Amino acid sequence: MKQRSSVSKLMLLGTVVIGLQVWGFATYAQDNNRTAGKDENAKTVNSTSNTYQQLNLFGDVFELVRKQYVEEVPDEKLIQYAVNGMLMNLDPHSSYMDEKEFGDMQVQTRGEFGGLGIEVTMENGLIKVVSPIFDTPAYRAGVQAGDYISDLDGTSIVGMSLNEAVDKMRGKVGTPIKLTIRREGVADPIEITLIRDVIKIESVKYEMVNDDIGYIRITTFNQNSDSGVKKAFAEFHEKAKKPLRGLILDLRNNPGGLLDQAISISDLFLDKGEIVSTRGRHEQDTKRDNATPGDIADGMPIVVLINGGSASASEIVSGALQDHRRAIILGTQSFGKGSVQTVMPLAGHGAMRLTTARYYTPSGRSIQAKGIEPDIIVEPAKVETIKSGERISEADLRGALDNNKQPKVDPAADPNVLGPQSDATKKDAKDPKKLTNLADDYQLARAVDLVRGVSLYESSLKSSESDAATDSPAQTGATETPAGTDAPEKSEP
Repeated sequence: MKQRSSVSKLMLLGTVVIGLQVWGFATYAQDNNRTAGKDENAKTVNSTSNTYQQLNLFGDVFELVRKQYVEEVPDEKLIQYAVNGMLMNLDPHSSYMDEKEFGDMQVQTRGEFGGLGIEVTMENGLIKVVSPIFDTPAYRAGVQAGDYISDLDGTSIVGMSLNEAVDKMRGKVGTPIKLTIRREGVADPIEITLIRDVIKIESVKYEMVNDDIGYIRITTFNQNSDSGVKKAFAEFHEKAKKPLRGLILDLRNNPGGLLDQAISISDLFLDKGEIVSTRGRHEQDTKRDNATPGDIADGMPIVVLINGGSASASEIVSGALQDHRRAIILGTQSFGKGSVQTVMPLAGHGAMRLTTARYYTPSGRSIQAKGIEPDIIVEPAKVETIKSGERISEADLRGALDNNKQPKVDPAADPNVLGPQSDATKKDAKDPKKLTNLADDYQLARAVDLVRGVSLYESSLKSSESDAATDSPAQTGATETPAGTDAPEKSEP
């Protein structure tokens, strides 16, 4: 097993899981003091008077609101509104959390909380769904990444803050809530009633596909994710009926999570090189995380599935594996969340979440507002079999030669032969209880084909190299190397 030094705990917290998380990378700040240079100190001195003038403006507004607002508002609430307004106007992911919200956030990263199971953000005055969490009320009801929530129980959310909307979606487990959804390409609003539930996120789910391909779905990056991936690999090798051809890592609709988990999972598949760098406002804030020796998959083909709901930590993993040519990225463009939020506890007053850095892939790419472009673009699709008319083959022709003397070859006996699917495999592909349903998941089916194709190609190359080494004159001694020429290079089978 790889050992790595502890890293700052960064967490995806920039939108909100209705049940719930706010996502974007975040780290708990321990020491936020910085030493400014002389020029910066000079600027600070020169601007001090102007800063105090602005604070006087805030004080004047504060007093006017206290005395003349139509309803009495506690001073504590006014200060919270002011702080949150300052942070939320910086970017979509900076915000203030009171003590309750801060406590909820800490519970969420441990993988169990109450709600609907939706990752959301605020966009154009509406709640935008980043992704539904697998096997939650929202996922089962058909909520999709990119949906806009316009009303909650018949009340418009226009004018609400993100936290206010989230509070309305939270509630007692077992109680219903009606969401009104606007979906691209659908003219009429969609109304969905969900039953609030305890959301237990099993961040890593896995199973074998056709007994020779490992499938791992990571739904979020919480503190148990890397151990879940290791457990999956151990079971693949223990239960596999034949050698593994490759691995499919499914990060679709994964909104992110803990950055240290994204780094650890990337490291499982990389032997060396940079995984990710985070760069802040000051040069001394730049941090690089590198891979340690050892590839848990031992070089086998890997396909990573992503889509528009793959954000932040998911983009770290897919970007690192893509830049190192360790995996083929398949699917659609990811969300494009490339900033890091630091969660700074405020003694007695909750915490604030502040964007403090951008992250970059090993090649130096920033995916902020751009996302990860797949190596192979595959849109979700439904494939239907077209029945062809009656056809005639060679065997139907009069006087066709018999093939009884040809020895029969069992495709299943040769790992390099891709034979037709068995009836059992076809039945499994349509089994709704299975994690992988190839009949209904076109992107996954293409990923399976790709793993098989790459595995077959690599096996053919190894076989050719082995044959060439066996027939090499340098090894057999059948011929001598002519004078003045280089001896053929020996290759190990």
